[in-house]
Amino acid sequence: MRTHFPFFITAVTCIALLSCNSNEPAEVNTVKAAEPALDKQWAGSFLDSMNSKFSKQVSAGDSVALASLYWPDAELLLDNSDVVKGKDIVHAWGAAIRMGLKEMTFSTTDITGSPAFIIETGKYEMKDGKRSILDQGKYVVVWEKRNGEWKLYRDIGCTSLPPAK
Repeated sequence: MRTHFPFFITAVTCIALLSCNSNEPAEVNTVKAAEPALDKQWAGSFLDSMNSKFSKQVSAGDSVALASLYWPDAELLLDNSDVVKGKDIVHAWGAAIRMGLKEMTFSTTDITGSPAFIIETGKYEMKDGKRSILDQGKYVVVWEKRNGEWKLYRDIGCTSLPPAK
């Protein structure tokens, strides 16, 4: 039994040393360059300006100008409808205007994002020419910056009104 004892100790020591040396690389303390943060004050001013522009274009009945605020690969996702993509966005806003939409207001409730994307959450209200409420609800939009220009990439709206009976 004594002749096996040194072999046993050597084997246990080797196993212990090998198990401590994993194949995983050692953790290296590196400092990553932090991604620049979204300037929320600037983003708030930008969104106020764009929402005002959007409202003016609705009041003017200009679906072409409204559609120009969206990227060609943008998607409009609204209640009770299929996804509206790209060039069909002009038709969606044109239909809303022909159905009597004359006024649309926005109230931003949250802003987050990065230098390339702004995610805006808020509430909207739509009125007709007599200032009667057509719809009110909440929205999430994603603004994307490409080649120095900001446009809508995703526009998701959800009514807060009960279903019509």
